[in-house]
Amino acid sequence: MNAKSKPMESLLSLFSFFFVLLYSFLLLSVKVTLVGGANTSGDVLKGKENPFSPKAYLMRYWDKTVSKNSPKPHFLLSKASPLNAVETATYSKLAEQKTLSSVLPSFCSSAKLFCFPDLSPSLEKHGADANFAVYENKNFTNYGTAGLGGVNSFKNYSEDGNVEVDSFRRYSRDSAGHNDKFSAYASHSNVVDDSFNTYGTGATGGAGDFKSYNREVNVPNLRFTSYSDAGNGRAQTFSSYTENTNSGGESFSSYGKNGNGLPNEFMSYAKESNVIQSNFTSYGEAGNAANDTFKSYGSDGNVPEQNFKSYGDGGNSGIESFTSYNPQSNVGANNFKSYAKSSNTEKVNFANYQEDFNSVSHKFSGYGENADGQKIGFKVYGPDRSFKDYAKTGVTFASYSKSGSGSASGSSVNKKNNKWVEPGKFFRESMLKTGTVMPMPDIRDKMPQRSFLPRAIVSKLPFSSSKVNVLKEIFHASENSSMESIIKDALSECERQPSKGETKRCIGSAEDMIDFATSVLGNSVTLRTTQNVQGSKQNIMIGSVKGINGGKVTQSVSCHQSLFPYLLYYCHSVPKVRVYEADILDPKTKAKINHGVAICHIDTSAWSQTHGAFMALGSGPGRIEVCHWIFENDLTWTIVDRVV
Repeated sequence: MNAKSKPMESLLSLFSFFFVLLYSFLLLSVKVTLVGGANTSGDVLKGKENPFSPKAYLMRYWDKTVSKNSPKPHFLLSKASPLNAVETATYSKLAEQKTLSSVLPSFCSSAKLFCFPDLSPSLEKHGADANFAVYENKNFTNYGTAGLGGVNSFKNYSEDGNVEVDSFRRYSRDSAGHNDKFSAYASHSNVVDDSFNTYGTGATGGAGDFKSYNREVNVPNLRFTSYSDAGNGRAQTFSSYTENTNSGGESFSSYGKNGNGLPNEFMSYAKESNVIQSNFTSYGEAGNAANDTFKSYGSDGNVPEQNFKSYGDGGNSGIESFTSYNPQSNVGANNFKSYAKSSNTEKVNFANYQEDFNSVSHKFSGYGENADGQKIGFKVYGPDRSFKDYAKTGVTFASYSKSGSGSASGSSVNKKNNKWVEPGKFFRESMLKTGTVMPMPDIRDKMPQRSFLPRAIVSKLPFSSSKVNVLKEIFHASENSSMESIIKDALSECERQPSKGETKRCIGSAEDMIDFATSVLGNSVTLRTTQNVQGSKQNIMIGSVKGINGGKVTQSVSCHQSLFPYLLYYCHSVPKVRVYEADILDPKTKAKINHGVAICHIDTSAWSQTHGAFMALGSGPGRIEVCHWIFENDLTWTIVDRVV
């Protein structure tokens, strides 16, 4: 045992002795009280809950803060930290001492948090032909160096997982004729973090095939860094890549640098994906005779963002083809900066680029600057494009539109753009009537399961962008990792200025949520959420309907989950709403399958014109009310209904 662990062991022993002694005394006292006939703290003991646990503390806090006519909500109690009293005190002390990161794995496991595993280098030996199936969370380091021939197949790898972290580093370096197949890789997983770093450096020949890669993943973070640098004739095919994914990013940095004759094909890339960001930085720099094809790239995407920066700079005799690029995309942005700068005889073709779209912006800056002998063609090129500091010669525009009708600046949104809004996600108040048959969206919670932290711990952790490096250290978030993005995104949303009439707060403990709800609504409050997920993604029938607070326009506090290591809710006051509870029936059997909570926003005047509700329902801000269901693990607080 090292010297550092002895104080910790002594501290744990002291806490254990103290709490066992105090707990025994409390049980004896309560037993005498109950014999005397009074029931002073029965809720804790009836559930046989340790009176020192975070859940027991939460129950007492509810009794102290909330009106007695509101029962304790099982939903909120189920989110309480599973830590026991000793663990709570120990981790709280470590948080105060700023040493919590030293015990992160045990802290995450004990507190039921969302953390990525720390990968250690893998030096496993494999033959020339290896089939990596049913693998997950692996680090392939210094693997296949100087390998000759052979095929490695990553099929059904990290499939159907929750949190997957894979790293390929110094993989296939200086190999010759070696093939890699990434097929059905990390599909149907929740949060995926894949890193390809110094991969295929100096490799000759061979091919990498990314097919059905990260399909239907919820939060992907894929990084190709220093990938195929100084490679010779090694082909990469990205086919059916990140299809139907949600809210993530792909980064291609220092990709194919100083490469020779590297053909890359991006085909069916990010098809029908939602809020996906791709960064191509220092891509193909100083490459010779590169041949990149972007075909069916970003098709049918929603809010895509592609950044091509320092792309093909200094390249020689390369060919870049953008065919069917971002067609039918909705509300996104593409930025081409320092593209093919100082290149020699580069050939770039943009065909059917961004045709038929809705409000997608494009900026071309420093495009083909100082290039020699370049040939750039734009064919069937969409509207609203900005060209700045681009080559004045060697560029041709065919069928180019300066402005178009796709802009969403008008007073209403055409309902043809509603394919990115799931049927039933938004509906009108008139639909909440007994007998109505309507689609229900997928209300299932897709985030990793987590618990609140006890207030004693969360109050000692920083929560601001100014302290992001401290948070990264605590949760072992490396640069450009998924965890870094998750932390930064949550902080950005929580620090965003509130909308007009909105009061908002991000909540990391159950007690903080109670405090916020009662500060807005008073202490006579109750919590409401949809009972289960039955009816998701199918037609339902509305049974009996009850308007909360008599169906009058009221105020509520709605809380939505944010992705973060511990359970974090974005809570905000919602003025001018009507809240309903409704039985949800199977339309065929008329049997009750769920009890749903719906909220109708009466005032939508401050909403964005491009809000999904208006895409689905038509109309525009302030012109209609908009209703939606409360999804699994989300909730809304209202004033307790008065019994007449």
